[in-house]
Amino acid sequence: MAGYYLLLILITLVSAGVSQRLKSKFRKYEKTKLSGGWSGFEIAQKMLDDHGISDVRVISTPGRLTDHYNPLDKTVNLSEAVYSGRNASAAAVAAHEVGHAVQHAEAYKWLTMRSQLVPIVQVSSGLSTWIVIIGIALSFGAGSSFGFLIALLGLGLMAIATVFSFITLPVEYDASRRALAWLTREKMLTDQEYDGAQDALKWAARTYLVAALGALASLLYWAMQVMRSRD
Repeated sequence: MAGYYLLLILITLVSAGVSQRLKSKFRKYEKTKLSGGWSGFEIAQKMLDDHGISDVRVISTPGRLTDHYNPLDKTVNLSEAVYSGRNASAAAVAAHEVGHAVQHAEAYKWLTMRSQLVPIVQVSSGLSTWIVIIGIALSFGAGSSFGFLIALLGLGLMAIATVFSFITLPVEYDASRRALAWLTREKMLTDQEYDGAQDALKWAARTYLVAALGALASLLYWAMQVMRSRD
């Protein structure tokens, strides 16, 4: 178990470092005011209009970095700072979230796959590790194949969550690509403002990359423990 806790600490430290870097980037580019004076809401609404999407609402949601697109009720949820912000950070986040709405409208395959896995992951993510541990304990305690099968079930649930993390990567990177392409095509930002928006989205994407690698590392670790329990 010591190896697992060491791995967990390492992943936590890297994740915290990337998260802090992301927050500092967003604070930095919040100071880059848009020469066009657009707010995050106005940018999001214009991007929706330009893509012919009329059934998606842009709403304000409490908190910071709580921005997301909800495909169930078709809402682009922007944090208060982004919704009313008129800076490079707000522009980047607003356009990125609308990028998900565009994906949804176009039935982007990776978003569709991710949405299909959401109900399973919501149930399994909090249980998989405990199921694996219980299975390993039964294998060592009773020496039966039943415990091994329980552990395999836990690994299967953990694998689904890991796949979900990796499917999230193309979804997020593609949303940023769409956002930046639209901002460029419509000349919404100056070169300096664009550079800030691009850098902010780059660091946001890295948080998902770290999460995916962490999920994979954890899956491999527990897979080794399960195999050892059978020996």
